[in-house]
Amino acid sequence: MANSVFLDSPLPIPNELVLRNTITPRIFVAATRMDDGKTTTSVGLFAALQERFPRMGYIKPVGQRFVEVEGAKIDEDTVLMNDTYRVRTPLRAMSPIAVEPDFTRRYLSGGITHQLHDRVRTAFDIAAWEKDFVIIEGTGHAGVGSVFDLSNATVAKLLRAKVIIVSRGGIGRPIDEISMNLALFEKHGVEVIGAIINKVMPDKMAMLKEYATLGLAKLGLPLLGMIPLHTELYKPTVNQACLHLKGEFIAGAQHKRRRIAKIGVGAMSSRHAGRLLNPGTLIITPGDREDLIMMILNEDSKTPSRGHLAGVVLTDGIMPHESVLELIRQRSIPFISTRADVSSATTTIARMTVKTEVGDSDKIGLIQKLVQEHVQVDRIIELVEQPSISDQLHFGM
Repeated sequence: MANSVFLDSPLPIPNELVLRNTITPRIFVAATRMDDGKTTTSVGLFAALQERFPRMGYIKPVGQRFVEVEGAKIDEDTVLMNDTYRVRTPLRAMSPIAVEPDFTRRYLSGGITHQLHDRVRTAFDIAAWEKDFVIIEGTGHAGVGSVFDLSNATVAKLLRAKVIIVSRGGIGRPIDEISMNLALFEKHGVEVIGAIINKVMPDKMAMLKEYATLGLAKLGLPLLGMIPLHTELYKPTVNQACLHLKGEFIAGAQHKRRRIAKIGVGAMSSRHAGRLLNPGTLIITPGDREDLIMMILNEDSKTPSRGHLAGVVLTDGIMPHESVLELIRQRSIPFISTRADVSSATTTIARMTVKTEVGDSDKIGLIQKLVQEHVQVDRIIELVEQPSISDQLHFGM
């Protein structure tokens, strides 16, 4: 396909290129800040919309966290969506711009010669090809990307997309932050059709729904959904902990998707450490605490088992004696070795931002269920399909 090659070309993109597809329904999922729930909302909406629009499309025009796929830098969320839904669109069209560490400096110094706007429009035309509906996922808040003229508001305008703003639970703060983001979208002439409040404490859903509805009404926006906080969505996997610790598995990598419910620090003697051996606990201990390691291995061998530990982190770059290592390798408990000390490892894991990973089937299923139950999908479709405000003014409607 010529367009696929075109996306990879280092040559300037002709200025006469414009957005060709103005027909396919589309929605831009924005947020008030990073990690408020854009990807969660996009994952859930994709499945819900697919019931009405079998040929769904997806694009994340500007990505900041990316992985190498066949020599191309592809946004992590794009890889997740493609792996989950088999979108049947070239990955480079779904993730046309990867913001590398020196991207902004190159742009400001004139080192990036291609036309970014036309790159985004061309990618969308490919992503929307033969699709019934397209989800466009933003990056950060409305203004992210302004420094290289690709803010969320600019991209939504380029792609002629209406916007949903996602914010996190509360009363005052989400309304304030939605208001700030709304102002930038409106400045660019982009229509925001409503808001979704994410990570709401379940016992406060009814109360917050009442006040969020009132607060958003003052901004002229409907509340399109309120997604409850579900603890399972924010439990990191052992694999995520390993990556954040820059560690490596020395055993049990086949169970790297076990979720961490609690962190236990093995600082006490082994006779008092039994309290740590609970399902879902990740035990962090120096690599030379062979007494504690043996207690963990012995307890794991008992029948019936107490339940699966999440895993064990051995710190300070210290490895136990080879005879102990051999026993570790014979078991299925995930063991990770890291150069970090106990304190640093504990802090790193406690402060992790938990993203949805490729292959997180249980978590993805839960997200789909929550969005289906708590987001007004039919109302979103109705608002997307209505003529935009600018069209109504243009045609005198």
